[in-house]
Amino acid sequence: MAKRWSDLSPRSRRVMVALGAFEGVLKIAALIDLRRRAGDEIRGRKKTWALAITFVNSVGAVPLAYFLFGRRKQGGA
Repeated sequence: MAKRWSDLSPRSRRVMVALGAFEGVLKIAALIDLRRRAGDEIRGRKKTWALAITFVNSVGAVPLAYFLFGRRKQGGA
């Protein structure tokens, strides 16, 4: 049986809000970074990354995957 928001403890509500905010900030940061990078600096297609970052409910996993694996290392200096 699913709980309603009103059934959750205040602590559980705070944790849920914090996780939602964390995911939102990560998604925005990943999308901004994705937009600013050239296509050859991204592993895979930019459109695919943008769709995954935007629509996959991941508690931050997809944006973190983008930052860790989706960007190519920049060389030099």
